Amino acid sequence: MENPTNEEIVPRDATGEEIESLVHEPDKIPITAWLLTFTGAVAQLARYGVVVTWQNYLQNPRGNALLPGALGLGQSTATIIQNAFLFFEYITPFLFAFISDGYLGRYKTMLISLALLAVGYVVLLATSTPSALSHGAGVGGIAATIILVGLGQAGISAVMYPLIGDQIPESTPKVKRRGSQLVVTDRKLTIQYVFNGYYWMVNIAALSSIATTLVEKHVDFWAAYLLATGIFLLGIIPVLVWSRHIVKPLPDGFRLSAADPEFQRLNKHRTVEWSTDFVGELQRGLKGCRVIVCFVIFWLCYNQTTNNLVSQAGQTEQKGISNDTIQSLNPIACIILGPLIQGVIFPFLRRRKVPLGPIVRMTVAFFFIAAGIGYAAGVQKLIYSRGPCFQYPLECPAANDGQHDGSLRPNEVNIWIQTPVHFLLAAGEILGLVALNEYTYSEAPANAKSMVQAIQQLAAAIGSALGLALGPVSKNPDLVILFASLAGTMALSGTIFWASFRKLDKDYEAKENAGEDTAAIVVSLQNEKETC
Repeated sequence: MENPTNEEIVPRDATGEEIESLVHEPDKIPITAWLLTFTGAVAQLARYGVVVTWQNYLQNPRGNALLPGALGLGQSTATIIQNAFLFFEYITPFLFAFISDGYLGRYKTMLISLALLAVGYVVLLATSTPSALSHGAGVGGIAATIILVGLGQAGISAVMYPLIGDQIPESTPKVKRRGSQLVVTDRKLTIQYVFNGYYWMVNIAALSSIATTLVEKHVDFWAAYLLATGIFLLGIIPVLVWSRHIVKPLPDGFRLSAADPEFQRLNKHRTVEWSTDFVGELQRGLKGCRVIVCFVIFWLCYNQTTNNLVSQAGQTEQKGISNDTIQSLNPIACIILGPLIQGVIFPFLRRRKVPLGPIVRMTVAFFFIAAGIGYAAGVQKLIYSRGPCFQYPLECPAANDGQHDGSLRPNEVNIWIQTPVHFLLAAGEILGLVALNEYTYSEAPANAKSMVQAIQQLAAAIGSALGLALGPVSKNPDLVILFASLAGTMALSGTIFWASFRKLDKDYEAKENAGEDTAAIVVSLQNEKETC
C-alpha cells in the first residue's frame, strides 16, 4: 500500500484495514468553500475596522488634535454602549439560525445579513461627516448602525461556518495517490483544513483596525468608515457573481419533539414521521451543545485581550506604540501560527498516528489559554514590583514627576513583555475555536446546524456578561489575583472538560470513517438537485 504499482487503480473506496493503516489527508476543497471564506473575512474586515474606532468616536468630543472624537458621550457611556453592542451581537444569532434552518436556508440568510451590514455601514458613513455631526445626526446614526450591524454580523455568525461546511461533499473515505504513497482522504480533515483557512483569513482581516485607526487619527472618522465600507462593498461582489455555483441546502424545519419511532409504536401505539436516524442526529447535536457550554470560561479569559490586557499595556512604557495597538499582536500571532499548526505540526503528528480529535485539540487549547492568562498574572506582578507607582500604576503623585505635557509616567516595564501572552492566547484560539466549529458542524443535525452555531455565540455572550460582573475587581492592586484566578479556573475547566468528554473523540472518528451520517448524505443529494 505504501508503494503502489502503476497498475493499481485509484481513487477507490478505502477498506477498513486501509482506514486504520494509511495516513489520512484532507481531500480537494471546492472553490465555493474558499469563496465563502473570503466573503466571511471581508465582513470581519469591515467589522474590526469600524468597531475598534467606536470608543473614541463615542467617548471624546471633536476638536482635540491629540485625541480623536465625535460625540463626546464620556467614557462610562461609551463603554456601556460598546458592551451592549457586543451582547446584542452575540445574542441575536438565534433569530437568524431560526430563520435559516426553518425557513430561508443558509445562503439567503447570508445575503440578508450582508445587506444589513451594507446599509449599517453606509448609515454610519453618512452620519459621521462633519456636516452631519454639526446637525446632530451622529447619535441617531450610531444607534441605527449598532442595530443594523449587530443584526448583520449576528446573521453571518450563525450561517457562515455551516454554509462553508456545506460545500464539502459527503463521501466515504477514498484511497488516493500522493506522490509515491497511498493515503486515505478524510472529510473531517477537509472541513478542519477549510475552517482553519477561514480563521486565518479572518485574522488577516482583523489587521484592518491598524489602517482605520491611523486614518481616524490623521484624517477623520468618516474617512476611516469610507475605507472599511468601500472594501466591504467591493468584497461581497464575487459571492453574488458566482452565486449559482454555491451549494444551497434547503431549510428542513425543526423537529424538537422527536423520539424513537419504535418506542412510539410499541408504547404509544402510533406511527410518527421521524426516523431512528434523526433521533441519533439529535443525540449527537446535544453532545455538541454540552461541549459548547464549557467554552463560557474560555471566552471569559479570552476577552481579557480587549479590556484588562489593554489596561495592563497602558501601565507599561509604550516605546512608540499605543496600548490598544499592541493587541494587534493577537491576529498577527494567528497569521503566523495558523499555517504552522495546520501545515507542519498536524501532518507531522498524523504521520505518527498521534490522536488529533477535536476533544484533544480543545483540551490543549484550554491549557494554552490558561498559560497565557497565567503569564499575564506574572507580567502584572512584575509591573507592581517596579516604580514609580508600584501597585498603583499611573495613580500615584510620582506618575506626574518630570512630565511637562500632561501625560502620566508608567511603571518601568517594557510593553513588549506582553508579546508571549498574545501568542499563547492565539494558539489556544486557533486550536479551540476551529476544533469547536468542526465538531459542532459534524455533530449538529443537518437541519439545525445554524442553531447549534448560534449556541456558540450564546456561550460568548455569557462569557462577556461574566466579564462585566468582574468589573469591580478589575482594578489596582487586585489584578494579579484576578489574572491568577482566571488562569486557575481555565486550567481546572480544561481538566474537567477532558475527564468528561475524552471518549467522544473515538465516537467522532468511528462515525466519520464509517460514513454513517445518513441524514447528511440525504441532504447532500438534495443539495446536488438544488444547486443552480
